[in-house]
Amino acid sequence: MGGEAGCGLRVASCGLRVARGVMKSYRDLEIYKTSFDLATQIHKMSLKLPTFELYEEGSQIRRSSKGIAACIVEGYGRSRYKAEFIKYLVYAHASCDETILHLNFLKAAHVLDHAEIELLLEAYNVPGSKINRFAQYVEREWK
Repeated sequence: MGGEAGCGLRVASCGLRVARGVMKSYRDLEIYKTSFDLATQIHKMSLKLPTFELYEEGSQIRRSSKGIAACIVEGYGRSRYKAEFIKYLVYAHASCDETILHLNFLKAAHVLDHAEIELLLEAYNVPGSKINRFAQYVEREWK
């Protein structure tokens, strides 16, 4: 598992971190590392929400952001079955889209610093596209 993927991307750009050509764990996936870090940022940001949003929108955005990493981990655990792996990568992508939606709700409601939300919105474009490319890679190349 090294070199070029069938999608014309280096395997690493599809979301894999490959050490000596072998992926040993979901922890080797760049998409996992990125989504975990972003979920941590979302968790911290959500705790700054006003009380009336803390348990409503705050809870929703925490769950959707953590769901991205959780689906990647669960999919990797089922990676022996290509279709299952892809299904969970699709779920991870959907959770990423949901997190973006919740960030836009918070932005529209003006309950937090606009700049902080904008930075998170920009950051969430990265895992969304990488998850999509990685799912395409798995579809074409996974054995």
